[in-house]
Amino acid sequence: MIADPTATEEVTPQRLAELLETDADFLLVDCRELDEWHFNRIEGARHVPLSAFPEAARALLNDPNKALVIYCHHGIRSLHATRWLRHQGCAPVFSMQGGIARWSAEIDASVPIY
Repeated sequence: MIADPTATEEVTPQRLAELLETDADFLLVDCRELDEWHFNRIEGARHVPLSAFPEAARALLNDPNKALVIYCHHGIRSLHATRWLRHQGCAPVFSMQGGIARWSAEIDASVPIY
């Protein structure tokens, strides 16, 4: 399990790294815009920009029991996306704290910072 969906809306980059190492069954979503996606990304993420989220969200939610971890640049947009999806009745959905900037600083320095 990623986290208790009733206890938190966020996971740390360390927790995401653990999940990626164990091949946990979840979908990693990058909600940044296309130019940001082209600059850097976390391996294995699916790109769904926040600007297209309402339309694209249906495709993300084919399995309402599959966990989602969403990230952006600093964690603000992904938290908005997480809250929006939870408001739509979707769980488990989590935002990665600090976004890809924190991921770059704490987990994978090969991911460029901008």
